[in-house]
Amino acid sequence: MPAPSPAPHPGGDAAEIAALHDLVLRSLDDDQAQEVVSIPLTGKSSIADHMVIASGRSTRQVASMAQKLTERIKKELGRNVRIEGLPIADWVLIDAEDVIVHLFRPEVRSFYNLERMWAFEESAPPATATQ
Repeated sequence: MPAPSPAPHPGGDAAEIAALHDLVLRSLDDDQAQEVVSIPLTGKSSIADHMVIASGRSTRQVASMAQKLTERIKKELGRNVRIEGLPIADWVLIDAEDVIVHLFRPEVRSFYNLERMWAFEESAPPATATQ
């Protein structure tokens, strides 16, 4: 009896994933996000291919970055994303399937310290958008 094939990844192909990741990084750079870190998850987790973590200076900036990012993803790539935490905007989670984005106020980010929890911090230098 043949082994069952793995479930198909709900996201796109490599080019679509790269385009989404690049769009996320460019959008955060345009909106002056602070301390942007991209953690590659391919081969380490099935939840996504990349996790991007960034900070905003205030709840207003965090909310604005989240709203603009979701609008850009919809407009440029035609993808709908799921978003959590927008009303309070201390920590906003944007699930774009292949890329998970966490936007924090600095105090909240240091409290939860996701980079340390995922333990990939050494291999994930801060990401910058390519121009």
